[in-house]
Amino acid sequence: MKRWWRGTFGLVAAVALGFALATLVIGAVAFETTHEALELQLDHRIAIETQALIDEGQDGHEGVAAAIRRREAASSTASLGYRLVDAQNRTVAGSLDTIVPPKPGYVELLPYKVDGEERIAQSLTTVLPGGYRLLVGADRAAIDEMDNRFILLFLGAFGAMLLLGIGAAWLVGIVTRRRLARIDQTAAAIIAGDLSRRVPLAGSGDEFDGVATTLNRMLDRIAGLMENLRQVSSDVAHDLRTPLTRLQNRLDEALREHDAVLQREAIEAAAGEAGELLEVFSALLRIAEVEGMAARAHFQTVDLSAVVADVAEAFRPSMESSGHQLVTSIAPALTMRGDRRLLQQMLTNLLDNAAQHTPQGTTVHIVLESTHNGISLAVTDDGPGVSENEAPDLFNRFARVDRSRSTPGHGLGLAMVAAIVAAHSGKATITPRPGFGVHINFERHRAVC
Repeated sequence: MKRWWRGTFGLVAAVALGFALATLVIGAVAFETTHEALELQLDHRIAIETQALIDEGQDGHEGVAAAIRRREAASSTASLGYRLVDAQNRTVAGSLDTIVPPKPGYVELLPYKVDGEERIAQSLTTVLPGGYRLLVGADRAAIDEMDNRFILLFLGAFGAMLLLGIGAAWLVGIVTRRRLARIDQTAAAIIAGDLSRRVPLAGSGDEFDGVATTLNRMLDRIAGLMENLRQVSSDVAHDLRTPLTRLQNRLDEALREHDAVLQREAIEAAAGEAGELLEVFSALLRIAEVEGMAARAHFQTVDLSAVVADVAEAFRPSMESSGHQLVTSIAPALTMRGDRRLLQQMLTNLLDNAAQHTPQGTTVHIVLESTHNGISLAVTDDGPGVSENEAPDLFNRFARVDRSRSTPGHGLGLAMVAAIVAAHSGKATITPRPGFGVHINFERHRAVC
C-alpha cells in the first residue's frame, strides 16, 4: 500500500499543513489576547464614566440623575447608556432600555434594546446611598466587529497558507519527480548495457546537481574498473601466452626425454617457468587488492618523510654497487593518512625501476616536499627516459618500452605504484625525456602536514 505522506508531495504538504495549523494557533492566541484587551479597555471606560457621574452628583442621587440628563441631552457619550433606579427598581434617570442587575459589579453580556432592536452591552452596576442603583453600559458592537475581523483575517491567512502549501507541494513534487525521472532513466539505460550514460545536470548547482555529480563520479569509477577488468583480461591473455607456451614446451620436452638428467633439467626449467607465472599472478592479485580500496580501512597517520628516508637508505648500497648515484631531498615531518607498508612498496618499485632500466652512471633523485595543496614526491633520473607516446601507458599492467623487453620483469611495477597512489587519493604522472620521472601528489585532506 502506497503511503502518500512518505512521498515528496506528502512531506511538503504535511509541512504546509503544520505551518497552517501554527498560523491558526497564533491567530487564536492573538484573537484571545486582543479580545481581552478590548474588554478591559471597555471596562475601564465604563468605570471612569461611573466615577465621573458619582463625583458630579456629590449631593446624592439627584446630582447623579442631573449629570445623566446632561449627558443624554448633549449626546456626548456615544455608545454609552445610563439607567438610575431607586430601591423599588423605578427609573429615576437614563434611557438605557434594560433591566438593572440587582447585584453590583460588571456584567459582560447585558441585553438591551434600541428602537426595538436587541443588542448586547457590557455594563457596571454601582449601588448608591438610599438603595439607588446606577447602571452604565457600553455597546459591544465595536468589540464584536473587531472579533469578526480578526476571525476573517486569520481564517483567510489559514486558507492562504494551506493553499500555498498545497501548491508548493505540487510544484516541488513535479520538479522532484522530473529530476528523479532523469536519474531513473540513466540507471535504466546503464542496466540495459549503455555504460556511457550519465545523469544530466540542470546547471543550478542545487542538491540534485550535487547528487548527480556524485553519481556520475561513481559511474566513471565503475566504468574505469570495467575497462580495467577488460584490459586486465586482455593483458593476461596476451602477455601470459608466451610464458605459458614456454611452460608447455618444457613439460612436453620432459615427457619426450628419456635421459634422466636431461629430463630433470627440463622439469626444473618448467618449475622455474611455473614459479615466474605464480609471481605474476601474485602481483596481479596484489594490484587488484590495492585497487579494491580495502587497505583504506587500516589507514593510520604515517610519517612519510621517515618512510622515504628509510627506503632510500636501504637502497643506497645496492644503487651504488650498480654504478648509480642516489640523491635525496626530504622535507622533515611530513605526515599523511595511509598504509606504511604500501607506501614503502610504492617507493621500492620506483627505485627498482630506476635501477633496472637506466645505465651505470645515472643519478637518481628523490624529492619530498610540502606544497600548497598537499605533499609532492618525485623520483627522477637522468637516464635515457621514454618518449611522450610511451609515457601515458606505463602505468598499465604489462606495459614496457621496447628497449626494456630484454630485461627482467613483467611491467607490473608501475601498475602497482599507480594502484597505491590511487588508494591514497593521490595522482601520479610520468614526465618523458629528458630523463625519466614519476611525480606523485597527495591531496591535503589526506596529508596531515
